[in-house]
Amino acid sequence: MCWLESWLLSSSALLFEPPIISSPMDPRVALDLGIIKVHWYGILVTLGIFVGTYIAALELRRRGINPNVAWDGVVWVAGLGIIGARLYHVFSSPNDGSGSGWAYYSRNLFQIFAIWNGGLGIFGGLLGGAVGVLIVARRYRVDLRALCDSIAPGLALGQAIGRWGNYFNQELYGGPTGVSWWGITIAPPYRIRTPSIDFTDLNLYPPETRFHPTFFYESAWNFVGFLLMLWLSRRSVAHLKPADLAAAYFIWYGAGRSWIELLFRPDAWTIGALPTAVIVGLGLVGVGCTIIALNHLVLPRQRPSPRPA
Repeated sequence: MCWLESWLLSSSALLFEPPIISSPMDPRVALDLGIIKVHWYGILVTLGIFVGTYIAALELRRRGINPNVAWDGVVWVAGLGIIGARLYHVFSSPNDGSGSGWAYYSRNLFQIFAIWNGGLGIFGGLLGGAVGVLIVARRYRVDLRALCDSIAPGLALGQAIGRWGNYFNQELYGGPTGVSWWGITIAPPYRIRTPSIDFTDLNLYPPETRFHPTFFYESAWNFVGFLLMLWLSRRSVAHLKPADLAAAYFIWYGAGRSWIELLFRPDAWTIGALPTAVIVGLGLVGVGCTIIALNHLVLPRQRPSPRPA
């Protein structure tokens, strides 16, 4: 190669390759205002909360309860839910090679508050939100079981919407699909690297490799659960008892999260041989089944029979 060709190649590299100090628009950012960056993750989580609250308000009205309870109480439920979800993520131990979890946040305490970068654990969110529901039920003197039943469908729909934030953050995906017609592509900086697998190896997993969109599987599962709970609440009113709809949510979501984690998540946080989400998800199924058993088998038997006239 002559000196002219070398000069042309080096010049073209300088002209068409971005300098190291600059970077293309972050795909996670919906609106860049300079000092303030609006992230897709935050937009979709907020939209999920709004839509879920709207559905809860409609369900409260249908049960003869003031729908303003949903709008007034969302500060408690969503606020404590987000705090619980963040703490669950902070204290988790993901196996994705990112070095996140408590090992990272204990050395970078300020990053605990950077939720716009992703990192909300739904199980912590459910626990924190449950505390918020208890506060709302007591504060507004609403029957706790009716409140839970009113929240359940909207919660499922809100999760279905919020999960799409994971798409923009390029997170919550599974292993390669093995086909070219299904799955999502993941940029190398966001790929999983664990002791057993290395998706950052572009020789084994080239840029066009498609991965299982587990966020989509969960979103679709939650949306179907939302429709199912609406159908149950309107078609089986005579057979439903207070807290049955909340129990249906626990069973549906717990079962769905379990099979998704077990089959598609190579980076799952594990306890022993099982992903933690599978253990917690099966626990939710157990809680839901217990509520239904109490409602339909145990409590009816304990009610005293009416005395003969």
